[in-house]
Amino acid sequence: MIYRIINKGKKFAYLVKNREDFLALRNTKENLENLAKARKGDEKAKAQLVQFAYNIGVLKSSALAGCKSIGSYFFHDVDCYDAEQSSAMAQQILAKKDEIGLMMLEKSASGGYHLVCKRQPGTTILENQVRISTILLIEMDTNVHDLQRVSFSSSGNENDLLYLDDELFSEPMTVDECEAEYARLKERERKGEEQVPAGAKKARKHYKPWLEELGTDDRANSRESRDEGQGPVTSCDRDQPLVTAPVTAIDERVRFVMEAVLKAKGLEKSDFTDIGGRHNAVKIFLSGANQLLSKEEANGALAELMPEHWTDENIQACVADFYDKYYNPSRKLNKDEEAIFTKSRRLGEDKETEVGEHSSPIPPEMPAKLPKLIKLLTKNTPNQYKAAVAHAVFPSLGTHLKEVEFEYTDHVKHEATLMNCLMAHTGAGKGCIDEPIRHIMADIKARDAENTRREAEWKKDCQKKGANKDKQVRPEGLVIQEIDPDMTKPALVTRMDEAEGHFVYVKLNEIDLFEQLKGQTGKQHFQLMCLAFDPGAEFGQTRIGTQSVTARPKCRFNWNACTTIQKGRRFFSRVLTDGPISRINFCTIPEMEIGAEQPIYGKYDEAFDAELKTYIDNLVSAHGVVDCPQAFKLAKKLQEECAEFARLSQDETYWNLSHRAIVIAWLKACVLYVANGCQWEKTIEDFVRWSLQYDLWCKMQFFGEDIEKANQEGERIGTRGPRNLLELLPDEFTIDDAKRVRLQQGLNAGYKETAHMVRTWRMRGYCAQSTEHSFVKSEKYKEKCKN
Repeated sequence: MIYRIINKGKKFAYLVKNREDFLALRNTKENLENLAKARKGDEKAKAQLVQFAYNIGVLKSSALAGCKSIGSYFFHDVDCYDAEQSSAMAQQILAKKDEIGLMMLEKSASGGYHLVCKRQPGTTILENQVRISTILLIEMDTNVHDLQRVSFSSSGNENDLLYLDDELFSEPMTVDECEAEYARLKERERKGEEQVPAGAKKARKHYKPWLEELGTDDRANSRESRDEGQGPVTSCDRDQPLVTAPVTAIDERVRFVMEAVLKAKGLEKSDFTDIGGRHNAVKIFLSGANQLLSKEEANGALAELMPEHWTDENIQACVADFYDKYYNPSRKLNKDEEAIFTKSRRLGEDKETEVGEHSSPIPPEMPAKLPKLIKLLTKNTPNQYKAAVAHAVFPSLGTHLKEVEFEYTDHVKHEATLMNCLMAHTGAGKGCIDEPIRHIMADIKARDAENTRREAEWKKDCQKKGANKDKQVRPEGLVIQEIDPDMTKPALVTRMDEAEGHFVYVKLNEIDLFEQLKGQTGKQHFQLMCLAFDPGAEFGQTRIGTQSVTARPKCRFNWNACTTIQKGRRFFSRVLTDGPISRINFCTIPEMEIGAEQPIYGKYDEAFDAELKTYIDNLVSAHGVVDCPQAFKLAKKLQEECAEFARLSQDETYWNLSHRAIVIAWLKACVLYVANGCQWEKTIEDFVRWSLQYDLWCKMQFFGEDIEKANQEGERIGTRGPRNLLELLPDEFTIDDAKRVRLQQGLNAGYKETAHMVRTWRMRGYCAQSTEHSFVKSEKYKEKCKN
């Protein structure tokens, strides 16, 4: 399949349905103009070319990040910078198109080629790239085998698009088959079952797998032998000795640092390709970058600046020399370096880590298999809204439980107090939660209507009789659970007092309607949120007037609210460290492309209500303390997982938010357990773990930076998320390496703090001390990362 990729801060994939659409995208006036500029060396124009992806299969969501769907085809990149050899290379590829399963061949903007071929089922992209490279005897870049690889297009004319099979516009596998294939291949990678030479696993831009497989001498295919017509075109390099170098793929932050250093040092990108000056250009660049970028990141920048020469032996010797001799994490950054570092921090948090999903630019992906109740409640919801609905239904579900308690891991009993706030951009479709909640609350609403009628009759009778002594007393059994958002405090106290152990519930279309709920100013509505969450807390008032409400019932209060992200951040800005945020479950809706098709909802009919009724009846009939050992055990596991990530990320904000987030996730597990007739499902564990990760992702994205600012003096700028610091270090590292990583993440990089962090890792078995000054990651930790 072919997807067009659009980058709006996040990458989104949109299916290209046929040849006509594909050619039209490639032949737009803007793309052709950018292509002409790119072929003259304009890197900015190249970055504006239309982008396509060919590796991925059928997608459930248009968001590319986090994609886990591999298709039947794969992308293969061939570099070439010599026009004559480029022509020969194209003939060589087309001559073996059937053998390699060629589906598309295009000339790239730089003069090389992009191939799309059929992937052999059960084999990874890297395995197939090695196979193609070996058949064609054309060297390969080992860094382009990731699933989400995106390529810049050229034009749609026959000089650029040399071959295209219409079969490429279809995908023989289903959505589930694409995802299952991805899972199988990731497992093969994890177990080391890929059938590739060892060199294919290293970062090498000019790799010849057939030489390593056969154990032959690289000189057998030297330029001299090619010039004599003794072999096929294998490469377009300049016969520089190649070395294997550690490299990190360049991201937005690294690119910002790279371009800022070039500007500060007065360097042009052409300086890195000039034969007489490129070595000096590298030295000047490293003198400004080696305190801001790791060695691997610097190599990533050089791979972009000088793609055919960055692995030359003399260039890599220069890189090694700079990082061995001149890198000093304890040196104070100069003024230019400080400015670049501060601005780059705004861009650095989009980079995903393997352990934990909290710094990803998109929220964690919802599990494919859901608990039966959640599957039912989301079945009529378009895909982009399912995650929001799956979180938002819990306050109304919990409202059906009367005096039901669950014992947490600290032996404190909790009721199903669940509060949800949906934060999304304007026009995102926040009304997606309305219908599921309306059907969940239907039985409560019907009883409320009858009791509201009884209450109205009593009030009418009181008005008629005035102060007469025979005036009727307030009727008993006026349980009214769903309340109005403009209710006063005395009225709310009355509703709670008369609820007879039930929760009261409110749904607010805007979060700031909470200020109307109590009719008071200040932070008292936030205090209500905190009281509602805390076990056993009371809410009420004491008055001396005979007609005044005097009561202190147990605070049982569940709610849903919606808001825009900007308004939500402003609403909670006064209480960042006071507790409400940690007690609330947050969710969001991903931003859709401008002009996207209208989402279509399913029908909420009688059959839906009949199926839902079974779960509602189970909730209503529950009573007393409910023991759910599986949920108890899950809470313990989630506590350890969050603690481990906190130790690795050294992120105090994440750690503090995780405590109550786990309680919320555990309560959801308990509610699902009761709704399911006190029967546990394996899908509950997967769903609840995802729900916890999603909740924490939202809190860190929306409030993490602001909370840290409120807790510390000074400011850190940018959208932040916790990072696994150990994952950012090489397998063998020193205290100085650890200081550098802490510095790059904006943490205190003093010796005491760094040594304490490494000691914690050693005590937990994440690493071991190998020499007096170095440490090595443990096999236990590496295996955990693979999983």
